[in-house]
Amino acid sequence: MRKPWFVGVSLVGALLLGGCTDPSSAPQAPPPSPAVPGASATTTHQRAPASPGRPAVAPKVLYLGDSLAMEAQNVLGQQLRTDLNATYTSAPYSGTTLCDYLEGTGARSLVPDADKAAALVRARHPDYVVMQFWGNAWGYTWCMDGITYNASRQRYFTRYRADLRRLTEQIADAGGAKRPRIVWVQQGPDPITPDRVRRVNEMYEQQAAASHDLVADAGATVSPAGGRYTWAQYLPCTAYEHAHPDYCTQPDQDRTALHLSSDYLHFCLVPTTSTPKPCPVRSPGILRMAREVTRVIAQQAAGH
Repeated sequence: MRKPWFVGVSLVGALLLGGCTDPSSAPQAPPPSPAVPGASATTTHQRAPASPGRPAVAPKVLYLGDSLAMEAQNVLGQQLRTDLNATYTSAPYSGTTLCDYLEGTGARSLVPDADKAAALVRARHPDYVVMQFWGNAWGYTWCMDGITYNASRQRYFTRYRADLRRLTEQIADAGGAKRPRIVWVQQGPDPITPDRVRRVNEMYEQQAAASHDLVADAGATVSPAGGRYTWAQYLPCTAYEHAHPDYCTQPDQDRTALHLSSDYLHFCLVPTTSTPKPCPVRSPGILRMAREVTRVIAQQAAGH
C-alpha cells in the first residue's frame, strides 16, 4: 500500500509521515507490506488545441517519484498536454526512493512490480521518463537496507549513486532500440540538510551527463534569486503569477506562498491527507516546477 499522510500533526511528525525528508530520527517500525494488486499507472490522452510552439510529434511522457510527484502529477500532466499535446502516464508513490522503482526488489519495495520503472517503459513506450525524488534519507523503505543519511553520509551517497546507475540501466534496457530520455528533476532547498540536497542534485547532473539524459532544475524556480539552496516559504511573484493572480497569493506584498507554515517540504497549499493524492488546490510551487520540467522536455523535443 502507499504510505499514508496524516493531518493535524507537528511539522516533524508530518514530514516523517509524508515520506521524503531527513529528520534526525526515523520511524522505528518497518512500513506496511505493499498490497497493490496491479498497475496503478494512469495514462491520459486528452488532446489540447493545436499550438504553433508544439513539437511536430507529440511526446509520450512517464512520470515517477515520491510524494513530491504524487502532489504534482495532475499539474504536470496538464502542462504537458497543454503545451506539448503529450500523452502522459503517472505512477508516483509517496515514501519511496530510487530503489523502490528498481526491478528485482520483490516484496522489499513500496512499488508493486507492475509499476516498476522498467515495467512501465516496456508497457507504455515513453519518449521521456521524468523522475522526481527528494532523496529519501532516513531508511523508511526496506530497499534502502537501513542506510540513512544521519547514520552514514558516505554510505548513503554511495548507495544513492549506485541506484541512479541501476535505474538508468534498467530503463535503457527496457526501452531497447527506442530508449527513452530520462529527465532528472533537481530539488529545491531543504532547511534541515541543505548540503544533502546539493549533493543529490549534483549526482543527478553527473548521471544525466554520463548517460546522455536530461536535468530539469525545477528546484531553482522555488529558490531565492542568488540563493539556490536557501529555503524560503515565500518568494516574489513572477511575471506569470502576476498575469494569473490566483498564483500570486499575497499581491499586496508582491509575494507568493510556496509552502504551508507546517510543512517545509511539500508544495501543496493544503494539509496532506490520510490517503496520498494529487494536490487539490492551486499551488504556485507545484506549478513553477511543472513549468520548468515541461520547458526542458519541449526544448529537447524541438531538437534544440
